[in-house]
Amino acid sequence: MTSDASVMHSLLQYAFYYPWVMSLLWMSGGLIYYLRVERRMGDRESPPPLNDYPLVSLVVPCFNEGENVRETIAHLAAQRWPDFEIIAVNDGSSDNTGEVLDALMREEPRLRVMHMASNHGKAMALRAAALAAHGEYLVCVDGDALLDDYATHWMVARLARNVRVGAVTGNPRIRNRSTLLGKLQVGEFSSIIGLIKRAQSVYGRIFTVSGVIAAFRKSALHDVGYWNTDMVTEDIDVSWRLQMRHWEVQYEPNALCWILMPETLRGLWKQRLRWAQGGSEVVLRYFGALLHWRQRRMWPLAIEYLLSVAWSYVMGVIVVLWALGKVTVVPPPFHVASLVPQWHGVVLGVTCLAQFMLSLLVDRRYEAKIGRHYYWMIWYPLAYWMLNTVTSIVALPRAVFRRQGSRATWTSPDRGVQ
Repeated sequence: MTSDASVMHSLLQYAFYYPWVMSLLWMSGGLIYYLRVERRMGDRESPPPLNDYPLVSLVVPCFNEGENVRETIAHLAAQRWPDFEIIAVNDGSSDNTGEVLDALMREEPRLRVMHMASNHGKAMALRAAALAAHGEYLVCVDGDALLDDYATHWMVARLARNVRVGAVTGNPRIRNRSTLLGKLQVGEFSSIIGLIKRAQSVYGRIFTVSGVIAAFRKSALHDVGYWNTDMVTEDIDVSWRLQMRHWEVQYEPNALCWILMPETLRGLWKQRLRWAQGGSEVVLRYFGALLHWRQRRMWPLAIEYLLSVAWSYVMGVIVVLWALGKVTVVPPPFHVASLVPQWHGVVLGVTCLAQFMLSLLVDRRYEAKIGRHYYWMIWYPLAYWMLNTVTSIVALPRAVFRRQGSRATWTSPDRGVQ
């Protein structure tokens, strides 16, 4: 075999084996987590009792959430936790968010409202709320999220049981399910995101807390300097810095939070591009620090992320070679005859469906009728693998050339068809 043919053969092998091996790792880790942790948990509405119930600060950063924040605050006020305060930060909204929050403050005595003069970004809003919070434990949710009544108890229980736990990520659930993209995301959050967090919990480190629902120990945040204001994804960044300072980050599947997600291709593209760029920014910024031996437990996360980016570029090269073959003559070693799956595609498809089935069976504990979305997951590899591949390819150079120190502000996201 010539060197060119060997290179092409290696690329094709990598394109197949990487997602297949990772799927097997996620399934095995998710199953171990279920058998060792979830299966032994009590009923979701009967969280474990604690010796002490300290004050908890529920934090809501808001930007143009006038239509949603009233419902969000109502769910926070209904938490089954005896002692809490609610801190809402209006980050320079251009709609009526400030007026709605001020009116709610008169109705809910536990609510405090902070108004920022201009849009400083979610990280700055979280920083301001954390510094003003009276509680040692912070539960942070987005301004359009609906927190389950028992979520605070489940997350704070993990923080209270182990003083080395710096953050706990919750279990986001999709609210808007009227379109194909919405239905696909229901399965994605269960079979991909949820299963990955379970597996990462077993294997050592979690890539990121969920920005829409997470709890933090205030002293841990203070130790790492709170949220950085110049990172596109403040949740990934703070997760890595906490773990690099040897704080634990845990996943609590019983901490449910109902969220709105994009249901247009444009909105989905913007969201996934931001996620991909945020991951690249974190790896690039902390790559040097990760080389030290004391950060060895972070190496699997960094290696897996680098392999995933490399896979996206490999897939991009394969697609380009296939397209070139349609308009010109491509030398045999680099000729890609078809993108239609052959035997390896069938193996990947079967493995993918097995992963979906396993995750949906596990997730029945939290949503009894989630199995009805299994059919729609057939379309997930075609729709989302393509999207994630392209966003990873575009995101890396954006992260490389983004000026460090420039503040990351936010814009109103696509919240789907409600």
